[in-house]
Amino acid sequence: MSRLQSERRHLVRFTLNGKPVQGEAEPRMLLTDFLRQQIGATGTHVGCEHGVCGACTITVDGMLTRACLTLAVQADGCDLRTVEGLAPSLDRLGVLQAAFRRHHALQCGFCTAGILMSLDHFLRHHPSPDENEIRDLLSGHLCRCTGYTPIVRAALEAAAELAKSPTNEKTDA
Repeated sequence: MSRLQSERRHLVRFTLNGKPVQGEAEPRMLLTDFLRQQIGATGTHVGCEHGVCGACTITVDGMLTRACLTLAVQADGCDLRTVEGLAPSLDRLGVLQAAFRRHHALQCGFCTAGILMSLDHFLRHHPSPDENEIRDLLSGHLCRCTGYTPIVRAALEAAAELAKSPTNEKTDA
């Protein structure tokens, strides 16, 4: 393959938070950069760019994914969910987001999007977690501000609230 062929842009189409989107990406463009620069979905943050900090965590076809380790072209045809998709509407927070607000589970907010995405995914599959399970999940995320205690409290409260909700509201974690 010649150098010119490898630098050409590719059309990338996928569903983002339930809506079809598309844009052009260079072959080596990271999904984080594509989401932020091409699509305008800036909720996904770029931290370490090595998959360690967890700030860029999203779901791709229902699987937790570090968007900084994924090429944009790999997302073609997939179903993506980012932190922007957690709120049921622009004027209403999701259950997990509201619990974070009540417990002051964020300070600078840089890590929050990735943590929310991981917790949302976890609570969908483990509706009655204990504190140790939440802390184990959080071990994949770096937060320099909160000390994690308010995050754990918010997650446990959200889990309890979601357990009391009708099945159709559990998607608003």
